[in-house]
Amino acid sequence: MPESSLPPASTLQKEIPLFQIDAFTGRPFSGNPAAVCPLDGVNGGDWLPDDLLQAIAVENNLSETAYLRSRDDGDFDLRWFTPGREVDLCGHATLASGHVVLNRLDPARDTVTFHTRSGPLTVTRGEDGKLVMDFPAQPPEAADIGDVAGALGVAPEETFTAPYGMAVLKDEAAVRNASPDFRKIAALTPPELIITAPGDDCDFVSRFFAPTHGIDEDPVTGSAHCILTPYWSKRLGKTKMFARQISARGGEIWCEDAGDRVILTGEAVEVMTGTIRL
Repeated sequence: MPESSLPPASTLQKEIPLFQIDAFTGRPFSGNPAAVCPLDGVNGGDWLPDDLLQAIAVENNLSETAYLRSRDDGDFDLRWFTPGREVDLCGHATLASGHVVLNRLDPARDTVTFHTRSGPLTVTRGEDGKLVMDFPAQPPEAADIGDVAGALGVAPEETFTAPYGMAVLKDEAAVRNASPDFRKIAALTPPELIITAPGDDCDFVSRFFAPTHGIDEDPVTGSAHCILTPYWSKRLGKTKMFARQISARGGEIWCEDAGDRVILTGEAVEVMTGTIRL
């Protein structure tokens, strides 16, 4: 981005708290890390300029940086930025934001509602330290999304489209051993790809690739499970499922098909706190 598009540091003189949370895991250094930046008191109640929010996300170099600010009604506004762009829906950074609100900003409460590009999303304190999220279901439709076999080095059994593309493979080993060509994935329609199969010790497994977002492979992707949950619920004939995303870091999600909503449950671990100085 052009350096001149960013506000000069001397005009801001602000400090932003930063919490780095590993989401969809109960162990540090696994799951999907997200930076959560509460902005209350930073810019007089207004969002910082988008170019600056994007620059911070690039500096963090995580798959998502979440920005939140409180509202008069007790809820929060929430936005998500990858190193490449602002996105419409993000699961792990919402889980991480819920963890920060419920454990750091307002530990007396048990539920928080975030207002986002995808509508209101809630995070509720659940059992055994888990957090429960209520997200929109996005059932996939069968479609030709391009040369998936060429992009993965393995032929899919079926392909689908939703907000992301999805390829169903034979088994967990095929998902684990797929060799993605990120340039070819970026040429698919859409240019984000979920690959999935029945799991060996869980209901289903997946991996997720989004090279046009600045994320070749995302460690654990909550938004992908808005697509995966209704697909596997229908295929397996059950509404409650346990899923693993088998990236290098790995993560776990408990999924429930609730019709036009999906309930995604996971753990989160705080691994780092700091301050961004502008």
